[in-house]
Amino acid sequence: MGFAFGSIDELGEGYGFRKIRVPLGITAFGANAVVMPPGYDGFHHYHDTQDELYIVHSGKARVEVEGETRELGPGGLLHVESTTPRKVSNASDTDDLVLVVVGGKDGYVQRDGHMVDPADVERRAAFGRK
Repeated sequence: MGFAFGSIDELGEGYGFRKIRVPLGITAFGANAVVMPPGYDGFHHYHDTQDELYIVHSGKARVEVEGETRELGPGGLLHVESTTPRKVSNASDTDDLVLVVVGGKDGYVQRDGHMVDPADVERRAAFGRK
């Protein structure tokens, strides 16, 4: 199958990890959702080879990396190289934190996208130029 739809809510309930990769058939990178209760104190951790991108879906995250602490709201992003210790916690005392975490290794694939409809080439080139 060349595509799959899903939602974080369909992947489970309660707190903890919700695996995205296997249910959606992803093989090129890792993907999980993490749901933390209010005030949850995360874990300092690192990886051997996998970089991670944290995306705040909802709630407020407190991230600690190399002595720096920041709070990130919905849409907030954090990229961490594999061996860099990091800690992500729920900064809210009242709301759940929902993160999407994407992991991968071995670099960027470069731009390899192609327009299916030739009429979209010019429209795509103009997108975002204004």
